[in-house]
Amino acid sequence: MDVPGDRKSSYLECLLEQITPHKALLFNEKAALRTRRLTIVLENLFQAHNASAVLRSCDCFGVQDVHVIEKTNPFSTSHEISLGSSRWLSIHRYSGEDAVQQCYSKLRTLGYTIYAASPHKNDVNLETMDCSVPLALVFGTEMQGLSEEALQAADGYMKIPMVGFTESLNVSVSAAVCMHHLTWKMREQQPSQYGLSLAEQLDLKIAWAERAFRHSAQLKQQFLSDLTSE
Repeated sequence: MDVPGDRKSSYLECLLEQITPHKALLFNEKAALRTRRLTIVLENLFQAHNASAVLRSCDCFGVQDVHVIEKTNPFSTSHEISLGSSRWLSIHRYSGEDAVQQCYSKLRTLGYTIYAASPHKNDVNLETMDCSVPLALVFGTEMQGLSEEALQAADGYMKIPMVGFTESLNVSVSAAVCMHHLTWKMREQQPSQYGLSLAEQLDLKIAWAERAFRHSAQLKQQFLSDLTSE
């Protein structure tokens, strides 16, 4: 059972009483800096260190949502590299033969324009991308790149401009470069649309506090029980 919307603030206060004041301040600070104007999609990554590095970069750049397509490779991470960053992110998983379709359909419902990261297609340069709309960037496997399905179903293709002999960057480096550039550009061009709404920030702080407090399930149960007895 979910906490009613008009009681979420009270529930958050109960949770924050169970953690350190420093962490409570961090939750307020970081939630105000998160964004959903940009999201990252990972298709079939099979190397845990790369997956972990992408998650760590998402947390560092304030990109809250990561969409994971597990069509052939299960998504796994390394704590030594991610440094627990997945605790602070919203990770959405899609599996099965129609995983790409599931993911893209959800993204379009949320208003995203989907760009597949590929240096070999007719593409948009990262530096000239239109940031006036929410963007979803899709990255593929380390060796093979994106599947043909993921490429064909995307709204466009994106590449990072390079001047060296090597054709492409490591997937985690590519994702980090894109996030750094696009989050900066979005904040500069449309600051009022960049961050989360107050309601989204509240939900996020509740999720973070629940993860930070070991006995949050029992506290939530007691909170809901007290509501029904009022």
